[in-house]
Amino acid sequence: MLCCIIYLFTLIISATCSLVPFITPCRNGNHTCTLASARAALPYIAAGQPELDLKPLDPLHIPIINITQGPLQLTLTDNVITGLKDCKINDIRLDTTKLEQLIVILCTTEETGNYKASGQLVLLPVEGEGKYNIKTRDMIFKVTTEITTVPGDDGKLHWHVNKWKHTYQVKTGAHFQFDNLFNGNEVLAEPIHTFLNTNWKDVMEELAPPVIHSILEAIVNSIKAFLKAVPIDELVLS
Repeated sequence: MLCCIIYLFTLIISATCSLVPFITPCRNGNHTCTLASARAALPYIAAGQPELDLKPLDPLHIPIINITQGPLQLTLTDNVITGLKDCKINDIRLDTTKLEQLIVILCTTEETGNYKASGQLVLLPVEGEGKYNIKTRDMIFKVTTEITTVPGDDGKLHWHVNKWKHTYQVKTGAHFQFDNLFNGNEVLAEPIHTFLNTNWKDVMEELAPPVIHSILEAIVNSIKAFLKAVPIDELVLS
């Protein structure tokens, strides 16, 4: 889920400016150094850097996520995602000619908040409103970003995230808990939870895409703010 923010690491991986003292400078093309530097910088980025207008990403707060999948209507509010600071960067590649980057990251996260559901989830009827908890173990994200060069308000050139896309796969498992299903009727709620947690792969296919997109969108917006504040000549050695 922290995939797009690591895009920032390769942009500043050769930086010598004091704005990013937590980065170990690397030459372009030195994959071993770049990967090690990105891994070391991840906790600092996740914690937030106010002087760079970079908000904390762990915990990550997302006000509302709407999920409409066939007959399912699910609204998640007051969402809090934790665990992003402990993600592991498996790989990171930057093409400085095409200004394209591929990032592969492994995350185990927990998401909590409030839900309101009606309709069907994986062909089962669901109805309820209350607290929810979703845990995912070993989710692998592959994120490709494209960037452009734009003039900044300071008269210098800045990078801007132009487009991004992603794929994901949950390797180990997921666990779902929705309180107060069917107005607290445990006779109806228990078999639903058993089914959801036994068939977590199918459930993730229906629920995960809007959630993941919302998380990545928040991260990308944070990166855009950072890149607007810091010009290219302070990020990469000439």
